Amino acid sequence: MRTNLLDYLKVTSDKVPNKTAVIDGERNISFRTLTDQAKKMGCIINRKISGTIRKPIAVFLDKRFELIMSDIAIMYCGNAYMNLDTKSPIQRIRNIIELIEPELIITNHQHIAKLEKVLPSEKILNIDLIDFDNEIYSQDVLDHILNSVIDTDPLCIINTSGSTGVPKGVVLNHRSFIDFTEWSINTTGIDDNEVIGSLSPSVFDIYSFELCMLMALGSTIVILPDGLAAFPTRILQLLQDHHVTFIFWVPTIMVNIANLDLLSRIQLPALRSIWFAGEVFPTKQFNYWRKFLNQSKFINLYGPIEITLDCTYFIVDRELSDDEPIPIGVACKNTDVFILNDQDKLCGVNEEGELCVRGSSLAMGYYNNPEKTAAAFVQNPLNRSYPEIIYRTGDIVLENDRGELIFKGRKDSIIKHSGYRIELGEIEHVIINTLKIVENGCAVYNHEKKEIIFYYESNEEFQAAEFKKRVGEMLPKYMIPSVYYKMDQLPRNTNGKIDRLKLRESLSELIK
Repeated sequence: MRTNLLDYLKVTSDKVPNKTAVIDGERNISFRTLTDQAKKMGCIINRKISGTIRKPIAVFLDKRFELIMSDIAIMYCGNAYMNLDTKSPIQRIRNIIELIEPELIITNHQHIAKLEKVLPSEKILNIDLIDFDNEIYSQDVLDHILNSVIDTDPLCIINTSGSTGVPKGVVLNHRSFIDFTEWSINTTGIDDNEVIGSLSPSVFDIYSFELCMLMALGSTIVILPDGLAAFPTRILQLLQDHHVTFIFWVPTIMVNIANLDLLSRIQLPALRSIWFAGEVFPTKQFNYWRKFLNQSKFINLYGPIEITLDCTYFIVDRELSDDEPIPIGVACKNTDVFILNDQDKLCGVNEEGELCVRGSSLAMGYYNNPEKTAAAFVQNPLNRSYPEIIYRTGDIVLENDRGELIFKGRKDSIIKHSGYRIELGEIEHVIINTLKIVENGCAVYNHEKKEIIFYYESNEEFQAAEFKKRVGEMLPKYMIPSVYYKMDQLPRNTNGKIDRLKLRESLSELIK
């Protein structure tokens, strides 16, 4: 029985020590080198934090081999990694660090000046100062640490948008990732010959699953640099050059590739597993991919960050018309999903309601945030006999006549944009309360154009460029509204609050 993801890596590194684990530009790093450096790094971290375990260690590095190695090193010293977005404004990084209070933050020469504004030097570990050739590690020390780690100990913390302007740190454990990895291997056909085209940022849970595949299957991770998102032709060429067999992407880039008709010019015969999640994949563009890659197995996955990776899946096994939504399918093994109406009763077939999830896939909660945890992870209203925690996703779905779940939308102000889960309330909080640019405003998402719109009341009209510049000092690029619309008065409902529903319903009219 596996109690730690490193149980996988030990078997893999012993079995295929010379196999390439990571391809990072011109560098090909073997499993032997990866595990050797990660163990050395693990011992360095252990000394630096005086043997503390089960605590968060932050990583502030670009997505390169060093980041992957650092995350595994943190596992070796019995702690939880928390990757931070190096492109985020310093204030957002400060907010996360003040909430999570990591024991240490790993960075390099490139980013250390930014972090020194946030943390004292003794809390920062500069990886560029480590001479790995002359470092040694103690296997006895590592074994002693790992013997005290159990499967429900935290593996990682992933930060997601929070309505108060401070991101929430979702805690995910080893057992949940092990369950999902075992389900994936037994259900989807992935095997020990996978070459992963790794495009997702390191702050995504998709990246963490790619780590699982590396450790459990001996998969090779081909790092696709962040900057290539704007150059889809180059991305496809790298997939072709490295004979990539597996991708797990957010649909945004896939839609762009379809719209540019790139698959008609760049052949990808090795690509046999195509997974997508994080937002709705328009079926017209999906059908384009399926037309040119008919040798591939396509899987649509669904799950909020509070569910480890995903909780439902749909292996596309039939033709779908361009106007038919791709189902999110059925529950993964060892996870149960059900749909509740407004009275907390089970919905019938073709009746819309809120999707709820129970099982070992649930996150452990939000780090250092018991109030938010208690509000989101609640007692199952269908079970009054014993404690049973469920997560209410806030997503509206229905079960069709085939027994498949169909995603219909959100019931609140949380959106998925460019693969990130965003609280529109956080954008409003920053603009109105933190930056005090305007006294009143409301953020709305245009799902058709995939853009965030900010409506505001003000005596003066601001240029979009001015808004973007100021908001960009506090929020990452993917959270900055692209359209700003001044109104004499925002619509109100009967209790005097901004009528968000009316704004959403009249969106097309208001932006003309």
